[in-house]
Amino acid sequence: MRVVIAPDSFKESLSALDAARAIEAGMREVFPDWTYATMPVADGGEGTVDALVAATAGRLVTQTVSDPLGRPVTAFFGVTGDGKTAIIEIAAAAGLMLLTPDERDPLRTSSFGVGQLIRAALDTGARHLIIGLGGSATNDGGAGMAQALGARLLDRHGQALAPGGGALTSLARLDLSAMDPRIATCIIDVACDVDNPLVGPQGASAIFGPQKGASPQMVGLLDEGLRHYAEMIEQTLGIAMADRAGAGAAGGLGGALMALCGARLRSGIVVVTEVVGLDAAIAAADLVITGEGRIDGQTLHGKTPIGVARIARRHGKPVIALAGMIGEGAEQLAPHAIDAMFSVVQGPCSLDQALADAAGNLRATARNMAATLRVGLGLASLD
Repeated sequence: MRVVIAPDSFKESLSALDAARAIEAGMREVFPDWTYATMPVADGGEGTVDALVAATAGRLVTQTVSDPLGRPVTAFFGVTGDGKTAIIEIAAAAGLMLLTPDERDPLRTSSFGVGQLIRAALDTGARHLIIGLGGSATNDGGAGMAQALGARLLDRHGQALAPGGGALTSLARLDLSAMDPRIATCIIDVACDVDNPLVGPQGASAIFGPQKGASPQMVGLLDEGLRHYAEMIEQTLGIAMADRAGAGAAGGLGGALMALCGARLRSGIVVVTEVVGLDAAIAAADLVITGEGRIDGQTLHGKTPIGVARIARRHGKPVIALAGMIGEGAEQLAPHAIDAMFSVVQGPCSLDQALADAAGNLRATARNMAATLRVGLGLASLD
């Protein structure tokens, strides 16, 4: 029996690789002679770099860049084993977790460090970039990123635009002539599963600004700045960005990557599974195991378990999902090729205890799942 084990991370407790190893260990207690392929995956958010580095025998690269407030911070990105693809999580340079709650101010925070990470990734020789959006502390439309890549964003006095979303209303000229020329030679896949436009009631400022520290008044100023920014991009490049689906991701970074860098926005799980070769592995398997920290109705919207299950469905393979918690709406997944789901928590406990025991609980649940399969196989042999 050939088994593909393809989970996402169990957030705050296990990386995708650690989760895959725990599942394999549990199953081996019952079926030591089965063939297991552990293929940690992710949906473009936190853990994407680790998952792709592990799955491709790649490497992590650290780089000192600017954090959202311009302070030096040690960030990271990944390079796949063949050296052709670099994987960046924008949160490593511009993430909300880099700021204390009282430092959150999207009028001032900048995505400059993301551009620095992109330059560092290009320096490795990679010409395919996977950029995971999520966890951003910024609302500057990717202006800081563009400046780090060589773009000149100038006010009416010919001075460089100040950092942050609050400065965008002062943009008078956008000059891309000095942009890093290597960008034009790259394929850039942006792993993103939100379709918010750049501006308006469903835009970056209104929907995501408050969690980044924006007051209602600030949301209005930020939205005005992004609207003006979009107008300047359309005047300069002829690209309409304000209402484009996904342009509002990560405070407008999605739009900047599309308009200024020629990137394509794609489903995160699709991008990741292509790189790790999950389709071919599942085609050759008899059983697929996936999972993540929580499975519920939101899992349908591009999360790892449903992405893995959809691949398995194309090949007619059964899928079992393991989760730290199975929440409301999880029953909706059954018609989408997840054949069975198991919660790994062994009994009533605190969240802290569940996180601390995650590896042991996951291994025990995988063992019990395998034992159930053994009973089923035995019964089938009696028919």
